[in-house]
Amino acid sequence: MRLVDDTVAMINSKTWTLVKNELEYYDVLKLTLEGAAQDGPDGVQLFSLGCGTCFDFHKDTDYLFLVGTEEGKLHKCSKAYSSQFLDTIDAHHMAVYKVAWNPYHPKIFITCSADWTVKIWDHNIKEPMFTFDLNSSVGDVAWAPYSSTIFAAVTADGKVHVYDLNVNKYEAICEQAVVAKKKTKLTHIGFNPSHPIIMVGDDRGYVTSLKLSPNLRKMPKAKKGQQIEQGPEVEIAKLDKILSLVREPEPAKKA
Repeated sequence: MRLVDDTVAMINSKTWTLVKNELEYYDVLKLTLEGAAQDGPDGVQLFSLGCGTCFDFHKDTDYLFLVGTEEGKLHKCSKAYSSQFLDTIDAHHMAVYKVAWNPYHPKIFITCSADWTVKIWDHNIKEPMFTFDLNSSVGDVAWAPYSSTIFAAVTADGKVHVYDLNVNKYEAICEQAVVAKKKTKLTHIGFNPSHPIIMVGDDRGYVTSLKLSPNLRKMPKAKKGQQIEQGPEVEIAKLDKILSLVREPEPAKKA
């Protein structure tokens, strides 16, 4: 998938076509701007196009994907509907730099923005479940592959921020400067899928490898005679327990 002339274009793995050593693609949808329609010469409305900045496909529902824009909006989209969005959220006040589904929980995703914030969302709710102000433009955010509650972000002031909602729901458990504050901006971050290592990229083309200290990757210890439960269901339940503290209770059903 790539962005071409403000159009979200996608290549499905089942429909790749090699033509003269090139891969053909087809347009899924156009990112139109709300309220920016103008009347054309024949009375036909012409829509201005927005600028897509990031996207992520759902891990289980392969037709569902999210698109962040330079205008701070977040569009929920489907490959089955090319003419309209399923939903639109005014997610941020400035450009959305990253959107990513949680690797365990099918309803939860995370975003970061130039407006200094990282937000965690339930895709059925238009208001964020959590909002974190990092005091600088947030270039990228990534979920840890080994836990549903851990994520890390990088900011323009050269810092890496690591959060674990299971430890602290309000503040980072680690905040570390990686590059010189005035000279370099951090732009990308990624977790190693197997080892306690994160890779950080900056706007000068350098990549820094960082090893997570043991206190940043603590796993629950089993009590004597007990066995620690593991697996996706456990991770989903762990995150749901935290989210239940901020979710509004569902109205009671009438008898």
